[in-house]
Amino acid sequence: MAAFWDYFSVLAPSIGLGLIFWLVMRSLLRSDTGERESQARRLSGADARAAREEAEAREWAARRRAEGGPGADPEDRAR
Repeated sequence: MAAFWDYFSVLAPSIGLGLIFWLVMRSLLRSDTGERESQARRLSGADARAAREEAEAREWAARRRAEGGPGADPEDRAR
């Protein structure tokens, strides 16, 4: 039984690090897949509401920059 614990104490850290690495990589790949799916939905028009809100936000930001409002760049106000 002592031989088992010797082998276990040598292999456990490597197995633990391998498990942590696998979990991190799995979460990265799953988040990337989810991001690609949401981008495809947005570009295909399936998520039209989000695309419309994003366009409205861009228009609002452009108007704020043009007016020199509080959200504008300080450099734009100096001109």
